Amino acid sequence: MTDTAVILCAGGGTRLKPLTDDRPKALVDVGGETILGRAVRLLVGAGVRHLVVATGYREEAVRAALANCEAKVVLHHNADFERTQNSVSLHRCAESLAGRSFFKLDGDLLFHADVLGRLEASPCLLSVAVDKSGVLGDEEMKVLTDGDRVLRFGKKLDPARCSGESIGIERVDAAASPLLFRALAIAERAGRTDLYYEDVYDELIAAGLEARAVDVSDLPWFEIDTADDLALARQSAGGRLDRSA
Repeated sequence: MTDTAVILCAGGGTRLKPLTDDRPKALVDVGGETILGRAVRLLVGAGVRHLVVATGYREEAVRAALANCEAKVVLHHNADFERTQNSVSLHRCAESLAGRSFFKLDGDLLFHADVLGRLEASPCLLSVAVDKSGVLGDEEMKVLTDGDRVLRFGKKLDPARCSGESIGIERVDAAASPLLFRALAIAERAGRTDLYYEDVYDELIAAGLEARAVDVSDLPWFEIDTADDLALARQSAGGRLDRSA
């Protein structure tokens, strides 16, 4: 069982101001529970006992929110969060994650509990939760597959050729995590701090890393970037999103 998870909570959430004036968007309330609080509840319910959190903006608010967490919590701060992408935030967590299997979650994601179980049941070096039901455009983090084998990751991929969108949760196997953090370190040393972590996944897959798409098209999820995203998620809170969760 995967007992470790990392949540990326470094960003400032500027598109959700003024709600994020004093907190990262992971601490915005949706239906009486913060995005981070819900994620932690579901992770602990799935057997996670070690929680690693990449922080940046308003780290003190995240620390306070996790003060009574049932899991053991370690925070890793990205002081450069305002001028770097999430690959750098993930790299900051290497000390706590390298050599371990772990779930990786975006900090602005509301998801159904069954996503974790499906990733756990899909043994692979990199298992990726993919929604194949939506219309793909320029902004989605797209996935190109052959069957369930992931061939490419990227926002710039041709939507017409891609099979779905990566929703922002993966399971990284213990055998793959040293490879991932080595690649993240190389990218940062080369000054490529504008990369998404998915761009690094893409390079590892091109070099031979086995990655598998895990279909979660039937499960509800929300990425919270804007006020409209938040309103839609709040309408669903306690309903479709929480069914069986």
